Amino acid sequence: MDHARSAALFARAQQHLPGGVNSPVRSFGAVGGTPPFIARGKGGHLWDVDDNEYVDFVGSWGPLVLGHAHPAVARAVRRAAAGGTSFGAPTEGEVRLAELIKAAMPSIDLLRLVNSGTEATMSAIRVARAFTSRGKIIKFNGSYHGHADGLLVKAGSGLATHGIPTSAGVPISYAAETLVAEYNRLDTVEALLRANVNQVAAIIVEPVAGNMGVVPPASGFLEGLRRMADSHGALLIFDEVITGFRVARGGAQERYGVRPDLTCLGKIIGGGLPVGAYGGRADVMRMVAPLGPMYQAGTLSGNPLAVAAGIACLEALAKPGTYAKLERLGARAEAGLRAAADTTSVPLAINRVGSMLTAFFCDGSVTTWAEAARSDTAAYAAFFHALLDQGVYIAPSQFECAFLSLAHTPADLARTAEAATLALRSAGAA
Repeated sequence: MDHARSAALFARAQQHLPGGVNSPVRSFGAVGGTPPFIARGKGGHLWDVDDNEYVDFVGSWGPLVLGHAHPAVARAVRRAAAGGTSFGAPTEGEVRLAELIKAAMPSIDLLRLVNSGTEATMSAIRVARAFTSRGKIIKFNGSYHGHADGLLVKAGSGLATHGIPTSAGVPISYAAETLVAEYNRLDTVEALLRANVNQVAAIIVEPVAGNMGVVPPASGFLEGLRRMADSHGALLIFDEVITGFRVARGGAQERYGVRPDLTCLGKIIGGGLPVGAYGGRADVMRMVAPLGPMYQAGTLSGNPLAVAAGIACLEALAKPGTYAKLERLGARAEAGLRAAADTTSVPLAINRVGSMLTAFFCDGSVTTWAEAARSDTAAYAAFFHALLDQGVYIAPSQFECAFLSLAHTPADLARTAEAATLALRSAGAA
């Protein structure tokens, strides 16, 4: 593939943007090489500025469950833009989007729209602290909940990719309010709760870990968190920025049957446009201004473009058979990858939940961050580039997910399985 225009753009970008990018993982720092600069997307495919075509399994990092430029979403955005892009005032669309979210997630009595998943998690923690009058939170090693200061402690995703356990610029005194447990290890949560009696405001968890790669919850793990939060007077926050409306219409809380006190949602509720939401129990959410003393605001919160796209997306996802199809696509992608692995000697652990999956380059199972961290990132980098050269685009990081969309076809998956066989041979030789 020719990448001359992308290479020229990357050199130009580095004169103006830190590392040439506006989000670290886009720099290809973990896998090396020059990132392709994307020109357009349609369905399950992308084209870069050099007109190379890719089957896309990044999907804007998850929210494009309908695929790129879905006709209903594109029409909704065009219609909304013609009427104005932002008002900083209430609109009917905000109400409709809130109704669609609540219909899918019965744990949410009241919700507040914001502009990103980071804003959603940051605000949910603030309201939990306001409600409980406590300062500390518990998160999990390897889990990423956005770039708010108090959450950049042993985070996964891009931080794991770049080897930064805690971001510079976060005061030690503030980071000390964040306690870190081990995902799928209830004993580590109980130990922290007992060591900090009446101090923990909330436990925040990705109900399916997606920022250390896909790691499903062990049997009883989410139920145990619910029980421990209740017994210690803490709130349970599900960060469903990735899983909401993806692993089921009602998110992981529907799939696993565990009801959180607060839920955080991200770009999928905006059809991929910048938006987020946090919501939950009425008594907790009544702490939010103007009803209560917990202040949070935003001029662009619930902006008409994101709301219109979100309504179109969630209405499409509500159609019968949607999640059964996503499950079939995910299963087929997993089967193709396993078949490819069987033809090579490369150690591979494959985790999948619905339409999200990760292939870890390591022996054995991956159920915790420590097990995920054993992955051979050099082998992953070789695999990544071999796939890219064959027109298959996956995340440029071992510690991210691949995402299926409803726009992917059997031909896309067959092409990907064939490419994966060749790519695994390249990774094994690296």
